[in-house]
Amino acid sequence: MTPLDQLRAIKDSEKAVEMAAYHKTTREVLGVSNPQIDDLVKEWRAARDVAERVALADELWQSDILEARIAAAKLLIQARMRPSDQSAWDLIHSWVPDFDSWAIADHACSAGARRLLADPSRLNQVEAWTTSDHLWSRRAALVVTLPWAKLNHLPGDKHAEREQILGWAASYVTDPEWFIQKAIGWWIRDLSKHDADRARQFLAEHGDQMKPFALKIAAKHLS
Repeated sequence: MTPLDQLRAIKDSEKAVEMAAYHKTTREVLGVSNPQIDDLVKEWRAARDVAERVALADELWQSDILEARIAAAKLLIQARMRPSDQSAWDLIHSWVPDFDSWAIADHACSAGARRLLADPSRLNQVEAWTTSDHLWSRRAALVVTLPWAKLNHLPGDKHAEREQILGWAASYVTDPEWFIQKAIGWWIRDLSKHDADRARQFLAEHGDQMKPFALKIAAKHLS
C-alpha cells in the first residue's frame, strides 16, 4: 500500500467536511487528524533514507491533498535529516508559491526554519519572498525566520540577520492583509520574550502604522 493509499484508508468523510469548512479550502480533504499523520510519517521516515524521504515528500505535495501536504512537510522536519541538506531546502523553497493556507504553510516553514539556521545564507532567497505579490510568500518570510526572534544571545552575525528580518517586518507594517499583520505581531511578541528593549524600539518606530489587533499581539508581554 502506498503512503497515499494509507492516508485514504483512514479517511473520515464526516470530519473531512468539517475540516474543509474550517480551513476554507476547496482542495481534497480526507479528515485525517494530526496524530494519525504523525504516526504514518514516523513509519515512512523509518523505512527510507534521506533521498527517499525527499522524493516521498515531493510526491505527497504534488497530490494536492490537505493531509498529504501536511505529511510532506512533517517528513522534512525530523532531526535525523541533516538540517543543511540542500535537496530538502530546495524542495521546501519550491513549495512556497503553492502556499494558500496557514495549516500547510506553517508546517513547511517549520521544516524550512531548521535549514535556514543551518545555512543563513539562504536568507537571501527568503528576502525575495518579501516583495512577492503572493500573500502567503510574504507571510512565510516572517514565519520561517521565527527562530531569530527567540535567540537570547546574539553573536555579530546573528544580530545582523535579526536586523535584516526586522527590516522586512518594518516594510510590512502598512500592509493591510490580516495574515501579514498577525505575522508581524507574532514575530515581535516572540522577540519581546528574549529582547524586550528591541521589541519596544520596533513598536516605538512602527507601532502606529500597525493594525490595533497586531499591535496588541506584539505588546502582549511588554509592560
